[in-house]
Amino acid sequence: MQTIPKPTIVLFILIFISSLTSSAYLQAQDNKFVVVLDAGHGGGDSGNVGNGHSEKDIALKVTLEVGKALEKNPDIKVIYTRKTDVFIELHERANIANRADADLFVSIHCNAHSSQASGTETFVLGEKNTGRNFDVAKKENEVIFLEDNYEENYAGFDPSSPESSIAIGIEQEVYVEQSVVLARKIEDNFIGKAKRKSRGLKQASLLVIRNTYMPSVLVEVGFLTNNSEGKFLNSKAGQTKMANAIKEAVLDYKKELDQNVGSKILQVEAESMVEEKESPRVVEGIVFKVQIAASSRALEPKSYNFKGLADISREKTGAVYKYYSGQTSDYNEVKQLQNQAKLNGYPGAFVVAFKDGKKIDVSEALKSDSN
Repeated sequence: MQTIPKPTIVLFILIFISSLTSSAYLQAQDNKFVVVLDAGHGGGDSGNVGNGHSEKDIALKVTLEVGKALEKNPDIKVIYTRKTDVFIELHERANIANRADADLFVSIHCNAHSSQASGTETFVLGEKNTGRNFDVAKKENEVIFLEDNYEENYAGFDPSSPESSIAIGIEQEVYVEQSVVLARKIEDNFIGKAKRKSRGLKQASLLVIRNTYMPSVLVEVGFLTNNSEGKFLNSKAGQTKMANAIKEAVLDYKKELDQNVGSKILQVEAESMVEEKESPRVVEGIVFKVQIAASSRALEPKSYNFKGLADISREKTGAVYKYYSGQTSDYNEVKQLQNQAKLNGYPGAFVVAFKDGKKIDVSEALKSDSN
């Protein structure tokens, strides 16, 4: 029997260990929390130039600082829609995030106004487009006219039409509540950490976050048209303060997902509960569930892990596990299940719909209701 030399055995062992390490590393890479950072405007789209300051340049500098800070966390993967002064079409920015199966999408901008208005604003997708909110949406959406195939890419969307803006809000409604959580953290940090004036969290129909299939926000870090605020945002110190506030909000959001499954992630009151039993409203071919939590932790879908709620199910989307309670084709029944989830300590619980195993908008599901 031929004896294998010891050096050869050692080599085999090293190769074997190396292959395991590489496999583990790739698996760890796949499980990272993916954040897509989008610096607004760029290239031939300068954004606003209030007081001679350049929105596209300031947005990029803040974005790169946020990314650099987040990249220090080994559990986070950062993807940029742009890292240089180039023009990226709005629909492609969303596509970048979707292809990456991202967990968060953050678009960073600077504001402008004809007055000396000041303060930060963070937007989530929605249809509340009255007054100032619609003005912001119109301004940010008009960049589509710089694109060669905008009519094809946006299916006849008109930035000047409130009706067009209202229509796009439906597509991402399932992620709005999670987007609100991040938006609140960002605005709270602008006040508490950066010591800036906040104009609050708002909703508007913004094309850049229309087709992103993950929690998404658009951050206006301040008004370049305001004399003092513009100067602050054009400074290295100002950009660093705003970047740190955004970075800390993202980390806090991730921490909440990691550690507090089932916590009261949204500080909202449970709806008034309807005591009487409504008549069934069965929608054939549709399965309704109540989403109660989302986390990077894989918990057993058991009642004892979710405050006694029954019929728990779990699915993985990217690096995040989503947890549901209930399963029914009766829309009125699932609304009762949603109310029960809220009473049990899940005030952010919301209804989702599935058709042939794929998630669809609840509004689309209800269109097929024959009752």
